[in-house]
Amino acid sequence: MSQIKAADVAKLRKMTGAGMMDCKNALGETDGDFDAAIDILRKKGQKLASKRADREASEGAVLAKTSSDNTYGAIIALNCETDFVAKNIDFVKFAQNILDIAIENKPANLDELKALEINGKKIEDEIINQIGVIGEKLELSYFESVSGEFVSSYIHPGNMLSTIASFNKSGFDEQVGKDIVMQIAAMSPVALDKDDVPEKVVAKEIEIGKDQAIQEGKPADLAEKIAKGRLNKFFKESTLLNQQFVKDNKLSIKDYLVKTDKGLTVTAFKRFTLNV
Repeated sequence: MSQIKAADVAKLRKMTGAGMMDCKNALGETDGDFDAAIDILRKKGQKLASKRADREASEGAVLAKTSSDNTYGAIIALNCETDFVAKNIDFVKFAQNILDIAIENKPANLDELKALEINGKKIEDEIINQIGVIGEKLELSYFESVSGEFVSSYIHPGNMLSTIASFNKSGFDEQVGKDIVMQIAAMSPVALDKDDVPEKVVAKEIEIGKDQAIQEGKPADLAEKIAKGRLNKFFKESTLLNQQFVKDNKLSIKDYLVKTDKGLTVTAFKRFTLNV
């Protein structure tokens, strides 16, 4: 076996991101053959990924970004096992690179994003490689996007929560867009407006309302009517356009937007968090 030079180990580490000893051992096994050493490191990543498949990856980074013309925005979540890794600069940078690729290519869904290339490999394959480098289970678990005349994004400090929102107009004060995506982060609306709330959510709220009414001593034959009446409160608290604006609770979000620019409204939004 030829002697492995420190410069070669450093070169392989730079090429793969693997640890120094892993690179040295891989070069030793392959008698200094870089391509074969890279294959060994990749296989190690796949082997480790298999071993850690049943681990829980509940930490990670949730990042959001808009395109340079602010007409497209996306959120991605890259999960890992520990808070230590989630806060690692290289891990966050890797997640940011994936998001950059999403913004550039506008994939239709998560599977299409995983199939795009990063560093000459499919993203899903590079994630396996990074499992070998980092030593933890990694999972690209979430991707959603919105498009519109103007799109705003927000990343809450700590990289555990992000939001995006699209608007039907552009040219308004960008602070308004920031206010809306921060509202979404803070108040977690379930839908844009009351007509957008899924039927199963409405049905669940009615059922809860009926149970509450009966527990309050209301007659069973009136319970459903009372529950439906309470839906208005639910819509006001849980749909974005009808929520009270957190900066001025005298205004609904709908009123705030119209006050800012007549006809301005939100057309879509996404919110994702790793917090439970």
